[in-house]
Amino acid sequence: MLPIHEHMAKQQIAGLSLTYIEDGAIQKTECFGVLELGTTNKVNEETIFNACSISKLLTSILVLKLVEQGEVDLDEDINHKLISWKMPESDYTRAKKVTLRSLLSHQAGIVDPEDSFPPLHPVVQWPSMQDLLQGATPYCPKPIESTFEPFQEFHYSDAGYCIVQLLIEEFTGTTFPTLMTNLIFQPLAMNHSFFSSTLPTDHSACGHHKNGTLTTPSHPLYPYHAACGIWTTPSDLANLLIEIMQSLNGKGKLDLTSTTIHELMHPQGCKEWGGLGVFLDGQGEQLEISSLGWGVGYQCMLVAYPYLEKGFVIMSNTDTGVHQMQGIMGDIYRSFVQ
Repeated sequence: MLPIHEHMAKQQIAGLSLTYIEDGAIQKTECFGVLELGTTNKVNEETIFNACSISKLLTSILVLKLVEQGEVDLDEDINHKLISWKMPESDYTRAKKVTLRSLLSHQAGIVDPEDSFPPLHPVVQWPSMQDLLQGATPYCPKPIESTFEPFQEFHYSDAGYCIVQLLIEEFTGTTFPTLMTNLIFQPLAMNHSFFSSTLPTDHSACGHHKNGTLTTPSHPLYPYHAACGIWTTPSDLANLLIEIMQSLNGKGKLDLTSTTIHELMHPQGCKEWGGLGVFLDGQGEQLEISSLGWGVGYQCMLVAYPYLEKGFVIMSNTDTGVHQMQGIMGDIYRSFVQ
């Protein structure tokens, strides 16, 4: 592939940060470009990016931690725990109940309404998960319901993760960001990771469109923490991947058993490539887990081979307009797996 800085110039990518994992440890982090085109503020190891849907992997890890603590059950009817909102009953849910497992694997029978789950609108307040799921906000214009029997079809769903967020917040009586900070970020020393309802810090990379122009606002926020709300660094996400690797050997800092962490990487329901908040490829020691983040102004990719104890995380502050595998991230992926 072209040198990274040449590829970035060709695709008008403002900034990029890349962390490699080898032998179960961070091998190196490389940083390129700037926080905002037209400035001299360079990307460094502490630069924070919007990881968008990579949030779903973190949410799945948090749920598994609560499973280990006996707080929730992956296979329990979610309506047993939900309070302010319930999954509407239908012939589909009577045949098979919606569970955390089906939500985390995008197989709960939920199809997100068209044009739903955009970034925070400057004049529309931060929505509650209850109002959002009831279709009472412009972020999700229709009430959420199951339109297929669980585990019969795969439909990528932000709404499903909003349900997960509401469930764990109501059952624990604690906000999602607080739970994530206390149970995941602090034990793993993910010190540059957070879910923000305000503009991020000065160390945060501004978002850019594919033509190199700045997004408006410069840091688009997503008011759905569990689905796509995290701001973080490649190194912090690498620490999460290392935790997964160590947990397989019973040596993780989160005290997740190898049996529990295997659930994350086990094919769920009707799709052999669908885990809990991750996508799967390969088998045995060659098993690959991956997660992609793609939002207004940002693109990210996370890939790991847990049994081989290697992987990488790429984050950029430019939406190139093409799928990650068709751009610089795909080239980096292919050079890594050769």
